[in-house]
Amino acid sequence: MSPMNIKVLGAGCARCQQLHRLTKEVVEELGLPAQLDYITDMAEIMKHGVMRTPALVVDGTIKVSGRVPSKAEIAGLLTTATTAATGTTGNDGK
Repeated sequence: MSPMNIKVLGAGCARCQQLHRLTKEVVEELGLPAQLDYITDMAEIMKHGVMRTPALVVDGTIKVSGRVPSKAEIAGLLTTATTAATGTTGNDGK
């Protein structure tokens, strides 16, 4: 399985840094294979179509924009993305 591509988009404000920190914690706690990038360049952020930061982008899809989700919500988003990418249901490994 190739690693998930996760991007936290934000200008470097406290909320953006918080989203990056929480996302990093979730990735480490769940042991997810992921490439986590923190993008602060506004031109790059605009390429993703994000108008409000912070934003969480998983494998090219904007999952959250304009707020900092809880760790539980981040975990759910990343787990769902992992399940969708592998085609497993999480119930029996198939």
